[in-house]
Amino acid sequence: MKKSFLVFFCLISIQTLFSQIRQLDSGFGNFNRGGLNQGLDSISDNEINVKLSGKTKYTDYKIISFKNDTTIVDTTLTLKKHYKFNFLRKDNFELLPFHNQGQTFNNLGYDFSNIPQFPDIGFRAKQFGFFEIEDIDYYHVPTPTTEAFYRTGLEQGQALDILFTTNFSKRFNVGLSYKGLRSLGAYRRSLASSGNFRMSFRYESPKGQYEIRGQAVNQDFLNQENGGLTDDSLIAFLNDDPNFSGNRGRLDINLNDAENTLDGKRLYFEHTFKLVSVKDSLHTKDFSNLKLGHSFTRDSKSYRFTETAGTTAVFGAANFTGAVNNKTDFLLYNNQVFLDFNSKYVLGKFRVKTGYTTYNYGYENLQNSLVGITKNKLKGSAVSFGADWNGKIKNFYINASANITPGSGRLSGNNIKAEAFYKKDSLFTVKARLEINNKSPNFNFLLHQSNYNTYNWENDFASIGTRNLGGVIESKWGNASVDITNINNYTYFDTNSLPKQFSGSVNYLKAKMSKEFTFGKFALDNTLMYQKVASGNSVFRVPEFVTRNTLYYSDSWFKGDPLFVQIGATFNYFSKYKANAYNPLLAEFRLQNDTEVGYPTIDLFFNARVRRTRIYFKADNVSSFFLKKNYLSAPNYPYRDFVIRFGIVWNWFI
Repeated sequence: MKKSFLVFFCLISIQTLFSQIRQLDSGFGNFNRGGLNQGLDSISDNEINVKLSGKTKYTDYKIISFKNDTTIVDTTLTLKKHYKFNFLRKDNFELLPFHNQGQTFNNLGYDFSNIPQFPDIGFRAKQFGFFEIEDIDYYHVPTPTTEAFYRTGLEQGQALDILFTTNFSKRFNVGLSYKGLRSLGAYRRSLASSGNFRMSFRYESPKGQYEIRGQAVNQDFLNQENGGLTDDSLIAFLNDDPNFSGNRGRLDINLNDAENTLDGKRLYFEHTFKLVSVKDSLHTKDFSNLKLGHSFTRDSKSYRFTETAGTTAVFGAANFTGAVNNKTDFLLYNNQVFLDFNSKYVLGKFRVKTGYTTYNYGYENLQNSLVGITKNKLKGSAVSFGADWNGKIKNFYINASANITPGSGRLSGNNIKAEAFYKKDSLFTVKARLEINNKSPNFNFLLHQSNYNTYNWENDFASIGTRNLGGVIESKWGNASVDITNINNYTYFDTNSLPKQFSGSVNYLKAKMSKEFTFGKFALDNTLMYQKVASGNSVFRVPEFVTRNTLYYSDSWFKGDPLFVQIGATFNYFSKYKANAYNPLLAEFRLQNDTEVGYPTIDLFFNARVRRTRIYFKADNVSSFFLKKNYLSAPNYPYRDFVIRFGIVWNWFI
């Protein structure tokens, strides 16, 4: 955590320096060009609590997503903010956390509405906290702006996420962010440590002829891996043995010196040059805002599994002497050229694009000479073509995207997305979406090498075909969504941790409903998810029901309302299912047929807001005092016991 505190003090110093700069006036220029659905994500006036003096207004502090949808900095205290107050800073309703923050998650549900175009390195259990290109925001602020997130760790450590952003001029913004975590955990060998540095920038020339934006991201995730509790220790946990209830560190574990790490570095930029604008076009009603653009991506990832001494009792026979040090590398380059224009004939904005992508995946040397694998690298390249369309007719919006990579290589495939939605003022929004995706499995399914004999393979799997049809209704009366997904050649790890492809089809239904009921100063927020796997449930497993119900009180206290509080309790439950088991060598989840997981938990919370500071107190799993000790995140991995967490989110506007 030394790095995180160093970054923290550096950013505070930078902000102090910029506090001497005079305020910019609020007549900034329009940075709202882009996504047509930006109004859906905007925050209404009565939900904002940024009180500023001078010429600045809260609407001047803008957050711009990768898709160019615009929101504004929000300093309110809401229940949605409470749900997002975790290490991921996302609502993890469909995820089952392991006991320590910074560890992995088991899946209670799956989302197939936004599948990447190309396969990735894999090792998916390490990537829940990974920032992808689409996760990086851009900013436009009239004065230097900072946000600080702090949350206590488990046993020792803390999580810290610092953002600093400023406009050096009306057209040039830079944002710097660093998220650091170190948390020891309650069980032996469960330390989690990670760091995520993000830098983004945006620039527009004085007349808007040239625009550029970009990001540089450096990430690392380290976990000590204990392999879960031994069978005897698991029995002691389930039986609530008093010899271990007060000190979980006494319980025996399967691995005593294993670690895995995931490192990632990414450089991305996109720039456009306007060839024809509205003002100089002779046919503005037919054709305007013609832009020529180029984007570049360099994305590298590496995964490493290490042990100071091998554990053949867990992973089987091996070929090594001394330490285990298996490292997998992945490097992807992508160059894309595109042409944008507006036209009445397409009812909005249209883009045509072509890209050239290369990849390099594998190992520096053969890891194991006993298993007959001769290939240590997968390399290739591909040319792709595509188009994007954003159209609008009154309150009816259409967004569509198509990408095709012809050929027979590992990057070949297609990705087609379309969504149409209708927005009726603030009353309701109805959305329908479709996605068709065909692509190769992640590279660790195709080639993997290890000192352990079982964990070596070369596969020539078929492309995975995924079709997802969904719909969403959002209204003041409640929200609902339905997704129907069909997957051909579904790829998974079997009970022996070997990669397999399912010969049949997986048909998966997910329906989710949410509604909040208010009773004066009290409210009851409810979210219910129903899931059904009509075919393929032998390899694709989810609980049938997942529910979250929060009863809470909210009010302003003291004269002048300086303090706004929320006090409540959250009930979580998911029905029993054979949850996937975690394999720390692969950093993947595998099938298992021995253990059913499913249980309720109750959490208590006290949240408060003082001006632009939100304060959070949470008591996790209070139900552990009076319910059975059957709470597991995965077979042999207990969920967290009762623990009290504290944290804050603090914004500065200079």
